[in-house]
Amino acid sequence: MRHNVGHRKLGRLTEHRIALLRNQAAALLRHERIETTMPKAKELRPFVERLITVAKRGAAAGETGAKALHARRLVLADIPDKAVVSKLFDSLVPRFADRPGGYTRILRVGFRRGDSAEVAQVELDRKSTRLNSSHGYISYAVFCLK
Repeated sequence: MRHNVGHRKLGRLTEHRIALLRNQAAALLRHERIETTMPKAKELRPFVERLITVAKRGAAAGETGAKALHARRLVLADIPDKAVVSKLFDSLVPRFADRPGGYTRILRVGFRRGDSAEVAQVELDRKSTRLNSSHGYISYAVFCLK
């Protein structure tokens, strides 16, 4: 039995799997939308959301504080691309400042032609929208339909 075994192996060794997640996270934060297979997308989502949460905690501490520097270094440990990390702290964190999680969205695209693998798009939510009603948070797509 696989009790307390939380992540997929994705057919890779541990080092290769971690490198894959780091590269896909950097690509997602750089382009704000990537296309990958469904199991990879499901593994990528908590990885990226944790990075955004750590960055939000650092941004809430202020620009010059030690906590902000520590948060930036924690994110740099997972994504060694300084341009992507500065984009995360400068433009993405303010977008999600009032949102308590759920920064990414997985959309099923279809099946890949060569091997029939299920393909998905992982994207960062465009807008954090909050209604002044009992519904609380709704997604931007639902908001546009009304």
